[in-house]
Amino acid sequence: MRVLVTGATGFVGSALVPALRDAGHDVVAMTRDASTYDPPNGVDVLEGDLLEPDSLSIPTGIDAAYYLVHSLETGGSFADRDRRAAENFVAAADTAGIDRAIYLGGLGEAGDDLSEHLRSRQAVETVLAGGKFDLTTLRAAIIVGEGSASFRMVRQLVDRLPVMIAPRWLHTKCQPIAIDDVIAYLVGVLDHPETAGETYEIGGPAVLTYRDMLEKTAEILGKRRYIIPVPVLTPRLSSYWVEFVTDVPRAISRPLILGLKNPVIVTDDSIDGVIDLEKTPFETAVRRAFASESNE
Repeated sequence: MRVLVTGATGFVGSALVPALRDAGHDVVAMTRDASTYDPPNGVDVLEGDLLEPDSLSIPTGIDAAYYLVHSLETGGSFADRDRRAAENFVAAADTAGIDRAIYLGGLGEAGDDLSEHLRSRQAVETVLAGGKFDLTTLRAAIIVGEGSASFRMVRQLVDRLPVMIAPRWLHTKCQPIAIDDVIAYLVGVLDHPETAGETYEIGGPAVLTYRDMLEKTAEILGKRRYIIPVPVLTPRLSSYWVEFVTDVPRAISRPLILGLKNPVIVTDDSIDGVIDLEKTPFETAVRRAFASESNE
């Protein structure tokens, strides 16, 4: 199958491209600047910017496309840019006659209290669902792996703070998932035509609180950390704290932190009836991420 991957140079895209190639697919990687991208052997490159519709020219003959684009790193009105990028993709994909699209979105209950980041993920999903293609959506919480901004925050907080003030969001439940498992699901749905037009929730084998994640990460790093509960510390105040302690850019860290008030757990495990996957434990995913960092 000939497959297009948008966001090919990102955290998930850079792992998905070679996985699709190894699965026997003919892969086309889309990037804004082809001169800065060194594709895996056998992968074609398509230059295009989803925020610049005149630069988009998806060739015919693409059977399926992965949508992995987001605009957090640009700061400001990222939600508006996310929406425009999705609209431009839909127009280009429909013109090219693409039959299927696969979108990696975010877990989270819809509602007025949803963070801007999670609302944007769901808004993109709605835009993509308006295309002529059949859309498969996979919704995930925090993805654990080397290169994940969310996990980088967790790792650096543990690494740099012997004593941590615990805001209320540390008790929020989430269901982290290993990057290897995300890739397995993304590749797997392509081989199951019955997933076209469906939405699935994906997560790791355990539901944890953010405090659990911090403590387990500290244990793996061999560090002793003390957590002091402070119930009045809000997510917004926490964002300033995280920004000071970690090197994750403000444009990325602040929307992510503001989203930590929302539980992000799997409530529908129907994907397990389609793709048989032995889910990676959180501790194993963390160790793999650290091993990837040390091998760089």
